[in-house]
Amino acid sequence: MKRLSIVLLILFSVIACKEDTVTKPSAVLRLEYPEASYIREALDGCPYHFDVNTNATVIHKDNCWANIEYPGMKATVYLTYQRVNNNIDSLLRDAQKLTYDHSIKAQTIIEQMRVDEDNDVYGMFYAIDGEAATQSQFYVTDSVKHFVTGSLYFKAKPNYDSIYPAVVYLQEDIRHIMETIKWEN
Repeated sequence: MKRLSIVLLILFSVIACKEDTVTKPSAVLRLEYPEASYIREALDGCPYHFDVNTNATVIHKDNCWANIEYPGMKATVYLTYQRVNNNIDSLLRDAQKLTYDHSIKAQTIIEQMRVDEDNDVYGMFYAIDGEAATQSQFYVTDSVKHFVTGSLYFKAKPNYDSIYPAVVYLQEDIRHIMETIKWEN
């Protein structure tokens, strides 16, 4: 009787513990952002204007600086303006240094030059891949009077895989800003 109980206990244990294996489908988080549409943004009393995404909010700051906020993505593009006073070399050096200070955490930094001779707009766009504090930076200038820099920051700890869809979307917005920036005469 005791042996029969042990055999039945083992038999029930083997039968009861067996589960059907169910494969789970692969899943990838899909973030969709609204299609971008743009309007002209002129900062009061400032010598430049550009087109900005209607999904963003522009906050005007002193000295012709601005913050372009994307509340749905918890991201901000910080714009700074400086007058060129025979110091274009130091302005360029500072903009490049600011970007390459992130090379400690960045996997790669991709440079894309901007040249618009018709509107006297020259600059560089930097796409920064990896766990850096910023994923994009840029500068534009006419080399004589105006110098604008921009940096993209998220209000979250950098986790490049998680923010990648937002980074791609915002990099297109930044390129659009660079393509539409015009200097006031």
